[in-house]
Amino acid sequence: MRCPFCSHIEDKVVDSREAKDGGSIRRRRECLGCGRRFTSYERIDEIPFMVIKKDGKREPFDRDKVLAGLLRASEKRPISTGQLEKICDEVERNVVDSLDRELPTTDIGKIIMRRLKTLDKVAYVRFASVYLEFADVSEFMSELKALVGARNAAAAEKKKKKK
Repeated sequence: MRCPFCSHIEDKVVDSREAKDGGSIRRRRECLGCGRRFTSYERIDEIPFMVIKKDGKREPFDRDKVLAGLLRASEKRPISTGQLEKICDEVERNVVDSLDRELPTTDIGKIIMRRLKTLDKVAYVRFASVYLEFADVSEFMSELKALVGARNAAAAEKKKKKK
């Protein structure tokens, strides 16, 4: 650290504490050249976690964007905000655990769809209709038929167990 008064390079730290904003460290320093004191602020400059969009563009991961999509998909459904937060937590964990600090949005979408499919079928279909970008109604209908088929199979299995 260069002294702002005499430009001497060496100093000693007299006091160190967290700044009021909590995002930086305030250090009180004394120049070893002229003896005057000055304050410096240090903060960690983190590399943001990135997502790779379908078109190849990269942008910083935005948890609020994930939550907004989940809220739209689950509008007027019996899903608590806490349940949606848990899905966001899982997505965020996957982004943070990514070795190169990047995760494709396709992976994020798969995580969300897997969780919504078990949580609420309507929210799943709403999310899938936007995320999967169905080319036409027949693709959308085949996804719905697969859901109904899975539900009917589960109901039949449940009936078998009761007998």
